[in-house]
Amino acid sequence: MPGFEFSRKMRRMTIWSFFFVRGATLGLSAMASPGPFQAFLLAQTLKNGWRRTLPAALAPLVSDGPIIALVLLVLTQTPDWFLSVLQILGALFILYLAWGAFTAARKVDATPGGVAEVAGQNFLKAALMNALSPGPYLFWGLVAGPIVIEGWRQSPTLGLGFVLGFYLALVGGFAALIILFGTASQLGPRVSKALGYVAAITLLGFGLYQLWRGMSTLMGLGGIG
Repeated sequence: MPGFEFSRKMRRMTIWSFFFVRGATLGLSAMASPGPFQAFLLAQTLKNGWRRTLPAALAPLVSDGPIIALVLLVLTQTPDWFLSVLQILGALFILYLAWGAFTAARKVDATPGGVAEVAGQNFLKAALMNALSPGPYLFWGLVAGPIVIEGWRQSPTLGLGFVLGFYLALVGGFAALIILFGTASQLGPRVSKALGYVAAITLLGFGLYQLWRGMSTLMGLGGIG
């Protein structure tokens, strides 16, 4: 029936859009959260200009590939309840990041201390720095990995939609930051505070949602036993 087929396609598109938006939201949160990679981008832009620094926004695409493959290979061999536990742990980790983003936003001042130390880094060093950091492993192991597996088990396009949304937002956000750093004479503390609070609120919302999702799934499975 044409009407039924159209309704089913719309439902699939809605679910895909939800996974895409989840990925994009987490990507924007990761981009806006203060960290060493953002400091690296700022330092490189101030030294070399935004045009020469722009390729550095692609560094996560180079370093995260092996990390994602390793983490997903491990997660696909685990039972459903284990993924639910990981979702709960990931939710707690997101809430921890939200608190860190909130406290960092409160402490923002006009002095960009420590940024000049990473001004000499290049693209490969940026990718290596990201690969050796525990952040991507924690993020894909506790937060993003279970979401990708959740979507993949329903349809591979859902898992891929999440990854696509995440990296479009992450890389696009980094590129926007580089251009902002390069074209603005000074990135004022009010802008930094606003980005920090946006990241904190977004992380808080997703942390609470993922905590509810993990608890609901675990209770639906009848617990670990």
